[in-house]
Amino acid sequence: MSGDLAAVLFDMDGLLVDSEPLWTVAEIELAGRLGGTWDPGLKTAIVGTRLEVAVPTILRWYGRDAAEDEVAETSRWLLGRMGELLTERVPLLPGAADLLAAVRAAGIPVALVSSSYRALVDAVLASGVGPFDLTVAGDEVTDGKPHPAPYLLACARLGVEPQQCVVLEDSPSGVAAGEAAGCAVVAVPSVPGVSFDDAPRRLVASGLRDVTLDALRALVA
Repeated sequence: MSGDLAAVLFDMDGLLVDSEPLWTVAEIELAGRLGGTWDPGLKTAIVGTRLEVAVPTILRWYGRDAAEDEVAETSRWLLGRMGELLTERVPLLPGAADLLAAVRAAGIPVALVSSSYRALVDAVLASGVGPFDLTVAGDEVTDGKPHPAPYLLACARLGVEPQQCVVLEDSPSGVAAGEAAGCAVVAVPSVPGVSFDDAPRRLVASGLRDVTLDALRALVA
């Protein structure tokens, strides 16, 4: 029925799990390997993007060649280092478990839609995050965020209309992807330098503790 909340689609890094500090550890180490010092401005530029977008940006930032072989080698290193870090700890962000539980208790489908590759998504899922009715990883779509493809794929697989779904995101690319797909969006910035303005069918929150099931329903009512 029009006005019902059909599904809730969660981003992963920086939204459900506090993995952005782990990415920063790996990125600082990578900057050293490239002969530079990590710059917070670079973090703002790449947050929420897939490796094939983030890695060329990192290489060019440090004056390195972003040729295909260099991008592939750097991506393999970064993916491997993150896999190591995620085996050590995958902390949930405050409010994440409660909101997930509330949505599931209401019988509303939940999906995880991440820019991270499947290997990293599975590492987070193995730590006990979830459960989800569906998961979509960054290497399972041709076009990543900010393209709407990841969220459109999730909606199609769940059999729901995007206009009746709410996306929860922490990055500009993720918010853009959700809105381009036609979903309502909850924007929860997690990286310094990233902020969001209020907009139609968008709720800006300081954290998931401030997001309720009623607020999600109101966005699609």
